[in-house]
Amino acid sequence: MNQHPVVYFVDDEAPMRESVHSWLTLSGFEIKTFELPEVLLGEINRDCRGVLLCDVKMPGMDGLELLRRIQSLDADLPVVLITGHGEIAMAVEAMRIGAYDFIEKPFDPEKLIDVLRRAGEKRRLVIEVRRLREQIDSQNGVEGRLLGISKGMEQLRHSVLKLAATTVNVLINGETGSGKELVARCLHDFSTRRDRPFVAINCAAIPESIFENELFGHEGGAFTGATRRRIGKVEHASGGTLFLDEIESMPLNLQVKLLRVLQESEVERLGSNQSISVDLRVVAASKADLRALSTAGRFRADLYYRLGVAELRIPALHQRKSDIPLLFEYFCARAARIHNVEVQPPTANDLRALVDYDWPGNIRELRNVAERYVLGIGTGVDWLVPSAVTVQTSADNSASQNGATDNLADQVRHFERRVIEQALIRHKGNIKAVLDELDIPRRTLNQKMITYGLARRDFRH
Repeated sequence: MNQHPVVYFVDDEAPMRESVHSWLTLSGFEIKTFELPEVLLGEINRDCRGVLLCDVKMPGMDGLELLRRIQSLDADLPVVLITGHGEIAMAVEAMRIGAYDFIEKPFDPEKLIDVLRRAGEKRRLVIEVRRLREQIDSQNGVEGRLLGISKGMEQLRHSVLKLAATTVNVLINGETGSGKELVARCLHDFSTRRDRPFVAINCAAIPESIFENELFGHEGGAFTGATRRRIGKVEHASGGTLFLDEIESMPLNLQVKLLRVLQESEVERLGSNQSISVDLRVVAASKADLRALSTAGRFRADLYYRLGVAELRIPALHQRKSDIPLLFEYFCARAARIHNVEVQPPTANDLRALVDYDWPGNIRELRNVAERYVLGIGTGVDWLVPSAVTVQTSADNSASQNGATDNLADQVRHFERRVIEQALIRHKGNIKAVLDELDIPRRTLNQKMITYGLARRDFRH
């Protein structure tokens, strides 16, 4: 979907249809106009990638009735209503039913464009999330394992399937938390070795003193405490796939021995003189540039070339931001099942915070953030940074203890935020009740809630 959504505009007045059509067309939108709501309903379905814009007051089926029909067809289709003077109560009722927003006549064309763009972005995310769910449901394919719609992930899935059909060794490069082991599992699970063992070793987690024993095993009596034979990881992986994670952490003296195993396809247990043939496919992973390390003498160049017959690079999460909302929804759904709780969809403010964040911890960090969101830890977008609530509280307490005070503007903002927050608490997130109590326009409340990081879902219970 391009930057501007398709706009379906319903209005019984021809001059209004022509005026809005001209303005939106000049602004780069594709627009379809309708005089009768019944005709529009014949063109709308769940796969519609557009936004509905309609007048509230129309003969026959009015805007509210059309909204109800759309809600029964697809509750996630954004509907923007145009209201005249004195119809605010009706507009508030429409928002309660599920309208995305409303525009008051006479309206500012730039304001209309801004609302339609935001509504179109929401619709785009809904369509992409549905596509993600289809990927998840097709767990028998690589699309259900390596999730994402970005170009980088499409290329990665293509490369994984292509390499899985071979027996070459593969080197996976990617930042911490980017999913290197998941890619290695896919290389194994979609290969002819899928029925044989997948053996994973984290080279950074094994002490050097026992590394050789873990890798190659030993015979009984090979050293003090070796009372019986033990099969090593390399031998156990024979016929399947040996995954060496954080390979850059392997000591240089052990790199020599691993290289010999790969060259000869044989392994000797500690304390034995007998060579045992092994049939290995080695998949190694590194967050560092092994070529640069080998040039610097910190990794054996011959082992690098043996491991890196083919190389895969996993894009960092900040490099595929179009996947962030989809992955967040997936991890939220999974966390909700684990903790047996219901989860509210993220707000536009939440999604902006997610996409704008740099994600140094990649997929692993996103999964943790989704779990905090599901568990309701923090308010607004505080769940994005675990320490945000604590840090803010500590700062406030420190200011009070030191006698420091904010300037007048800051104090007014703090007071205004508390008033709105308390109203939301009292009415359990009922926006109509909050509007009635505070006697402010819906648009004003929306803007202030976004400014202060207040989300309706946080107050519903």
